[in-house]
Amino acid sequence: MSALHLFETDRLVLSGWRMDQLDDLVALHGNPNVSRYLTVSGDPWTREQAERALQGWIELFESRRLGKLRLTRKSDGKFIGRAGYGIYPPTGEPELGYALFEDHHGAGYATEAAAGLRDWIFRETGAPHFIGFADTRNTPSLAVLKKIGMEETHIETEPNGLKCQFHIYRRPANG
Repeated sequence: MSALHLFETDRLVLSGWRMDQLDDLVALHGNPNVSRYLTVSGDPWTREQAERALQGWIELFESRRLGKLRLTRKSDGKFIGRAGYGIYPPTGEPELGYALFEDHHGAGYATEAAAGLRDWIFRETGAPHFIGFADTRNTPSLAVLKKIGMEETHIETEPNGLKCQFHIYRRPANG
């Protein structure tokens, strides 16, 4: 098991990134249909944007075992997207996020990864809660947050300028 390996779900392996995997992130977020709900412009990420994000995720993983993680399918080792926790800048709260290649939408991978991350954060950290949010137009992403039991809180314009529906998941009383 790699030192970057965080955990597995039934069908997925969640692991940290290496800089030599930059091309995978460029392919994912360079796709306009994947990046359309990430910024107001919806523009695909440039290689430079992907590199900055990747460096930040690697640092967050090394320092706090958080960060957006690589999702690979167990059955064939194929890279299918990313999911994990960022730190929401205005509040410092762990923030759940995910993005998958289009050909993997609708297969339940985002929900499976998000549910695994929900359980992992309370098992492995002292976080009292985490948040998640999605562009109010991004119905599939909002559905994932609800499916894993997150509670809607409010609609707000987040730092990238997107009007988003926010959610929270609090540590269970027995967790």
